[in-house]
Amino acid sequence: MSVFFDHRADTGKNGGVHTEIAWHPAMAVLAVAVKQDVVETGEVQGIVNVFHDEGDPLEDVNIRKNCSPTVISWHPTRYILAVGWENGDITIWNEQDHEANSTCDTHKAPVTVLQWSSNGSRLISGDERGVLVAWRCDTRGHLHQLQNYQKRSSYTHCIFRPTAQDPLYNSYTALARAAVEGDENALDMFGTWNKSRNALITQPNQMYNSESLSCYIGSEDGIIYHVDDKLTLKECATADSMIKSMLLYEAKNILVIVTTTMMLVQYTCAPDGSLTEILKVKLSGKSAITSVVWVGPGLMATVAGEDVVRVWDLDKDNNFSLGGALDMINCLSYSKTKRMLAGGMVNGKIAMWQHRPGQYSLEHWTFLPTIDLSDSFIQIQWSPVHPLLAANNICEVVILNEQPISTSISVKSAVVQVGPYHVQLETLDPPTILPIRSDIHIRGVCNTESHVVVWNTKKVVVYEVNEEKNFARPSGTFDITEPPLIAIHDQTLYTAELSSITARNFQGTVKQTMVLSENEGIPIDIDICGHYMVVATNTGVIKGWDISRRESKQYISPKNICDCLPDTSIVSKVKVNCNGTKVAIQLKKPDNEADSRLLIWYVEQDVLLGYDFSAGQTIQPLSDSGSDFDYEDLITGNFTKNKGVDVQRATEDSVTMRFPREVLWDPLDPRLLVVQAAPVPGGDQPQKPQSTPASAGLLMGGKGRGGDQTGGSGGSEVDKVVSLFATNDNGVLLHDSFPMEPAYNKLLGVSVPSFYFVYKPEDSTQRADGTLVDSVEARSPGLKEMVSPVTMRNFVGLENANAEVRKAMLDFAYHLTIGNLDEAFKAIKLIKSETVWENMAKMCVKTRRLDVAALCLGHMGHARGANALRDSAHEPELNARVAMLALQLGMLEEAEQLYISCGRYDLLNKLYQASNQWSKAIAVAERHDRINLRRTYYNFAVHCELSGDISAAINGYEKSGTHRFEVPRMLNDNPDELQGYISKTKDAELISWWGQYLESCGDINTALQFYEAARDTMSFVRLWCYMGRFSDAINTCNETGDRAACFHLARQLENHERFAEAVSFYGKAKAYSNATRLCRANQMDNELISYAMYSNVDDMVQCAEYYEQSGDHMEQAIMLYHKAGHVGRALELAFQHHQYAALQHISSNLDSSVDPETLQTCAQYFLEHQQYSKAVDLLVLAKKYLEALDICIDRHISITEEMAEQMSPGADVEQEYKKVLFERIGECCMVQGAYHLATKKFTQAGNRIKAMRALLKSGDTEKIIFFAGVSRQKEIYVMAANYLQRLDWRKDPEIMKNIITFYTKGRALDSLSGFYDACAQVEIDEYQNYEKALGALSEAMKCLTKAKMADVGTQEAKINFLKRRILLVKKFVQARRTYEEDPEEAMRQSLLLMDEGDLETGIRSGDIYGFMIEHYASVSNFQKAYHLVQELKQRLPTASLSYYINNSILEQIRQHCGGDDPALGVTDSPGIDEEIEEDLPEEFGY
Repeated sequence: MSVFFDHRADTGKNGGVHTEIAWHPAMAVLAVAVKQDVVETGEVQGIVNVFHDEGDPLEDVNIRKNCSPTVISWHPTRYILAVGWENGDITIWNEQDHEANSTCDTHKAPVTVLQWSSNGSRLISGDERGVLVAWRCDTRGHLHQLQNYQKRSSYTHCIFRPTAQDPLYNSYTALARAAVEGDENALDMFGTWNKSRNALITQPNQMYNSESLSCYIGSEDGIIYHVDDKLTLKECATADSMIKSMLLYEAKNILVIVTTTMMLVQYTCAPDGSLTEILKVKLSGKSAITSVVWVGPGLMATVAGEDVVRVWDLDKDNNFSLGGALDMINCLSYSKTKRMLAGGMVNGKIAMWQHRPGQYSLEHWTFLPTIDLSDSFIQIQWSPVHPLLAANNICEVVILNEQPISTSISVKSAVVQVGPYHVQLETLDPPTILPIRSDIHIRGVCNTESHVVVWNTKKVVVYEVNEEKNFARPSGTFDITEPPLIAIHDQTLYTAELSSITARNFQGTVKQTMVLSENEGIPIDIDICGHYMVVATNTGVIKGWDISRRESKQYISPKNICDCLPDTSIVSKVKVNCNGTKVAIQLKKPDNEADSRLLIWYVEQDVLLGYDFSAGQTIQPLSDSGSDFDYEDLITGNFTKNKGVDVQRATEDSVTMRFPREVLWDPLDPRLLVVQAAPVPGGDQPQKPQSTPASAGLLMGGKGRGGDQTGGSGGSEVDKVVSLFATNDNGVLLHDSFPMEPAYNKLLGVSVPSFYFVYKPEDSTQRADGTLVDSVEARSPGLKEMVSPVTMRNFVGLENANAEVRKAMLDFAYHLTIGNLDEAFKAIKLIKSETVWENMAKMCVKTRRLDVAALCLGHMGHARGANALRDSAHEPELNARVAMLALQLGMLEEAEQLYISCGRYDLLNKLYQASNQWSKAIAVAERHDRINLRRTYYNFAVHCELSGDISAAINGYEKSGTHRFEVPRMLNDNPDELQGYISKTKDAELISWWGQYLESCGDINTALQFYEAARDTMSFVRLWCYMGRFSDAINTCNETGDRAACFHLARQLENHERFAEAVSFYGKAKAYSNATRLCRANQMDNELISYAMYSNVDDMVQCAEYYEQSGDHMEQAIMLYHKAGHVGRALELAFQHHQYAALQHISSNLDSSVDPETLQTCAQYFLEHQQYSKAVDLLVLAKKYLEALDICIDRHISITEEMAEQMSPGADVEQEYKKVLFERIGECCMVQGAYHLATKKFTQAGNRIKAMRALLKSGDTEKIIFFAGVSRQKEIYVMAANYLQRLDWRKDPEIMKNIITFYTKGRALDSLSGFYDACAQVEIDEYQNYEKALGALSEAMKCLTKAKMADVGTQEAKINFLKRRILLVKKFVQARRTYEEDPEEAMRQSLLLMDEGDLETGIRSGDIYGFMIEHYASVSNFQKAYHLVQELKQRLPTASLSYYINNSILEQIRQHCGGDDPALGVTDSPGIDEEIEEDLPEEFGY
């Protein structure tokens, strides 16, 4: 909670009209433009004043002219102000030189636009006559004209376009990293931040962005111009009327304009500045729009003569309204840092809306109390970086300075600020209230039991309190020059000023000065507890003094906390405990956001521990280097963990996604630390149900206005109070946490056994002077308490206990937290109070210590609770057992949370039912406990019945499905109401039941009506049969087909000897046994078969025997025997009576379960009738496989795979028989061409050779290769290779590879040699590749040499032949290789080869001739080439020359020598136009 101070800007005695206000973008200074009429001269005088945040003017600012100021604009980073005047002058005031420089020659009309670029190096000015000027500004504020433009109309708006930020300076972490790596800019900036008390005024991305010099200019006639970086002006778009507002949506690069005719137009901005219209829409409002501002990403707020603010979402294309204001709003301003929208109303009030972190929807905006400043405003404006709001009502300017309410607490009293000038002193025991009014605006307060100190930025006032007379009087006052940090101890004030801590008396006299060195920095916080004082500085240094003596003595060596942190967080606040051994340290991030960590400095051990409220876990010890250490490695003898004890035990309420807002030590116990933990803005809180936190002392006892602790919400949005223990033995331990009451503003203090909270004011409407209406005068004479003491739940019943008992209870809580039961009970063994034991049992709910709870229940004498706790031991979930303990102690909310946390919704359902929370019970059952949903509705109905709510009971019984019994039972004493209920219900069973009731009463006609309404056909037919109306009953049964009704009618018809009709209705009722019985008894043979076929087996056999005995219906008898499964009897009758059609039908359904002799008889029958296929099937079923195979072979019956599988014998057959049978099946398949099936059967017979032969006949290459690979037999390898060699292996390298592999594995080296020889011949014949051929021949030689042929002579002959071939090929290859170096030698060797007698065995002579002819043609010896051509024709008269010689060479020879020689003609015969490179794979070894 905060309060607004109002400060009137002092513009002098003459006053004047305040035309314009403007906050500096980075500093807390406000510029105000004033127009004054000088009465003596009748002239107009313009003045621009600059004010501090408290309304005091800067004395050295003197900006005046004899004309009105029209526009003012601050430099974005420097202390430079630009002022535009009515006469066209522009004045630049520079605070550094305290001088104002003016330009007088450029503009001749009132200046309407002044806009700085993002870094302030450029300034754009425009006037009413259409003159636009671009200026360059140096560091001293001097302007230099760059460009001048002339257009036809006045300018109204100017917006500079943003540029991409340098990512190096987007975060302080990156800034620190850049500084370490040597970036001088980052180093200077980081050093400035580290030494500054308030961190950087200018954000890093503002200082080091590349500046954009392009901008958009809006004019009065609706034209939008663009000025690019090269200062080129061009027209981009034209609106339909004058532009009222122009905004730039930087994230989407969209320009938004609002015109005076209330048109909203959106343009996309191209890189060159051109605009494209994407949306144009008419805005709504009572009158013209008076103010337009951004209130979030893509969110634009407008006011147009209404008491609401319309917010337009440009991204989602929707809008909503913010209401709450009671009068028309005429101006708006939005603060990004505070996320607060302010609206000035015509009645002089300011309405405010606060945006909560999250989405920018209506639900995230909260209307705040209005501020009444009496006069209507024409302009309001938030400071961009400070909590300051300026309001201009023409006559004066009011600066509203927001400040948190100051509070202070000592051992026996507390002080709370209730207004800018008022504080309220409240003694804690007994509670009394003393109002104090000061003459100064109070900025801070501190107190002891006898004195209250208040101060502001200039003055300190000390009040002496007389408790007996209940008044306070000033006892001292003195002036100060710096905003101080003040703490009080006894009769001494300690003030932190600049770089020292000064001890003063109450009149301001200095008693002692404690100087801080330059490296230690400037004090930012001071705290006193007991006789110890600690101070934190802006550099992160903490120092401490013992102030128990007359002269303060330093007892803590200075320690720089920032050096121990792994990031760039800085110290914000410090708190010292009562014996000075531990200092709690709050941190903040460089951007002033709260840090979730709370550090605790153990002074004697020089160790930093702490707790992270974001992660919900303790922080391990930190050293000066920021690294983690283990307890034992860090300190010997201290900080040891209890073995087997988890000191990080979590409490029931999670403490995550929070940060420490207030931190307080107990003034008497050095271990107890209490924290007010607030939710992280925008953080996702755990979504779990919260209890009503303060119910009936479950979490804490109460006293005063907070005593009952009823109401309030424990949602995740509220702050939590978290208690911690900080000890040398176990470090930092989380003890307890609970939600803070929404009625409380903050945690003020802690002193065992109480917490002290400050209330929020009940009515926070503010006056014109900024004070709260709920101030001292407004509440007199009945003053209201602002401080609420709340008893810790461990101490309920012990509020007035002595110090010894309080210490014992605190020791108990501590030892229970660390799990040391022995010490815990030792601490409280002398306490006899039953209330204390009850509260300790409640504490066990938090700590989940059921063993301790059992002992506490024993001391309480709570037998029922102890028994329930023992009975719950069978529950597998710990939380379920703890919930039972909570129930026995009356802690219903805690039990509810525990059941939810462990997922025991069945027990939660029972809890809700037992506590009469039926809506919650039903909701839980519907969502999570559906197995008990009907039971829940039933119990709810019973509850309603007992409470007299009949309609709710009926509804519950219906939903539980028990209404058919329960509702008639419940309404049994009220037949009329029961009949009315049944008449309205649609439940057929209930309607039928009522019909039965009426029938029992003799009201047959009405009963028939209810039976008809219930569609109870059975009862309907039953009554008609009873009444003898068989025709109606027959019609009804025929229409509905109801089986029960048909059966009843059939029985009645049978009793009346109407057998034919009875049989028919037995059939419709599917009572086939009755139908067949009646048919047999009355010789209804034709009807019998139709019902017997659907009857059971016994009935079928009886009917079959009936037909057999009659002798006239043998076909029906056979059919029934077969249907009943008596196949043998059916076949016997079929053969006996020559029923061949039936025999055919029966045989088609035979299986192996039939007697083999019967099957063989049937097979013989089919053989006689030449139905061989059926005979084979039956023989197979009879397991006469060989006979079946003989028939298949003799009668050419195809063996299918299914038949072959049926012929395959089982495991009980002899192996030899199986082998013979499989081979017979395989041979039969071979004969029939089923090669794959034959392969399979030969393989099953173990004869792989025959299997391979069958597979070779199939021609399935893939399976042949696979079978050869898995068989691993030499013969099969060779067979496979021989088969593959018959294929086109030249085009498939994979086949060639398999051939070589199979011959190699089959040890058929002679065959492999022949294959290599064939490969060599292919290389010669098809590709003329003698090098490859030579390699293949070499491989053939190797294989033939290793082969072991039976005929040695033949082997030797083949070897000699191969050697000769290899020799010839080698010579030709050598000749061709020699050609590269010595062509003549190559020709000589070729000629010698031609003389070889057996040349053709290894080399084709045509290849040699072709080689020589190509040579002579290449050297232009065409005569020699022609001669060789003639020799080739003589040697190979039938050969085509093109086969050996290129056609182009033959053409050359013909042109030079051959003339018309036809032998040289170019033919289309297969020749080699160019060398073909189609090599065989290298992996084959040549």
